[in-house]
Formats: sequence, C-alpha cells, structure tokens
Amino acid sequence: MSIVERLRAAGCVFAEDEAALLQEAADNPAHLEELVRQRIDGLPLEHVVGWALFCGQRVVVTRGVFVPRHRTELLVDLATELRPGVAVDLCCGSGAVGAVLQHRLPDATVYAADIDPAAVECARKNLTNVFEGDLFDALPSHLKGHIDVVVANVPYVPTDDIQFMPVEARDHEARVALDGGVDGLDAMRRVAAQAKHWLRPGGHLMSETSERQAPAALAAFTAAGLDARLVTSDDTTAVVGSA
Repeated sequence: MSIVERLRAAGCVFAEDEAALLQEAADNPAHLEELVRQRIDGLPLEHVVGWALFCGQRVVVTRGVFVPRHRTELLVDLATELRPGVAVDLCCGSGAVGAVLQHRLPDATVYAADIDPAAVECARKNLTNVFEGDLFDALPSHLKGHIDVVVANVPYVPTDDIQFMPVEARDHEARVALDGGVDGLDAMRRVAAQAKHWLRPGGHLMSETSERQAPAALAAFTAAGLDARLVTSDDTTAVVGSA
C-alpha cells in the first residue's frame, strides 16, 4: 500500500499533499516510515514535520504546542494595516502571529508572551523578545502605556466543549492553549480588563472569538472601557478594541 493510500485510510483528507510534505521532511526511507507512522497514529501533520504554513510563512511548531490556524490570519492582516511601532503577540503559542508581523513590519518592535514553557521555547525559534508568564505580567514593565497593537489569540473553547474538538487538537495541543473556562471567555475578559494599562492612547487590542461568543466578547471589551467592534471574514470572527 502506498503512503497516500495509508494516509487516506487513516482519515487524512489531503493525503497526497501530506505525503509530499512527509517525504520532504524525511532524511531517509526509515525516517520517512517513522513520520508516516506518527501521522497515521494521529499526531498533527505540523508536529510531525515541525512547521506550519501561516500567512504564507513557515513557522516552527514543536510537539505539544498550539498549531496556528489559518483563521487567525485575519488578526495578522488587521494588525498589519495599523502599521504599529510596538506590537505584542499575547498567548503566542508558537509565536506565529509575532513572527509574521515582524516579517511584514521590519521596523516594528515585536514582543510575544505565553504562560506555557513549551510554547515559549518554541516561539523563541521564530522570533526574539519572547517572555514567559501570565498574560501582560510576562511583559517588561517599560511597555506599559506604549503598546500600539496587542494581538491576543486567547484560549476560547468552553471547558465542556473540549471533548468535542478534533482528536489532533484535544490530544496533542496543550490544554492551557484551548480551555477558556465555563463560557470560553475567562482569558479574554482578563486581557480586556488589563489592556488599557498597557496600550498607548489610541492603541488597539484584538482577539479571535467564535460567532456564538461574539456578543459576550464585545461586551467584555466594552466593559473594560475599550471602544470595541466586531470584524468578520468568511471563517473568522474577531473583536477589536481601541483605548
């Protein structure tokens, strides 16, 4: 049975594309067989090959770290349009958002932070200025009142809904990157409440959410004193607030 047939039998929808990427990543036939076995066993493709394509850029993604989703590219596009001088990728995971912003805006100073040590280690492979800690507490204090844009891709899956997520995410990504509490908005509320202390006047906070959670997410931004609005694309809903 060919690699494509084996991947297809395991439920990989894009078996031909995945087979090509696995072959590219393999050092030799034995290594290729090991990579194929890992993929068939359910390890996310990005964890198998060690990278994800995000905004057209290859970003290192190590095992256990949240795999950047294409839907989050909306946040990167919105942040890029603002041409920030100082930007922060909060709850950064692999640091994909920050890495792309740094690539697109070479004159900007980009920081990233995450509470998960594995994510921080991974993000440091993609960009500099990566800090470990709980939300804004991870950042250098001199940034208070001076940040132009914060992209906070916070965990927003309600705790009871994690069991319904695809196995690849549920079993292979850090729980802290997924679990948003009872209604999925615990971290978002905390970020919104702290944002005005860190944003410069006129600075922006943006975060991805679901269509179902959008009204409550918008209310959280407004309650924190931000001038907030919803922005949607074909598959993404984001809430954007300005200080």
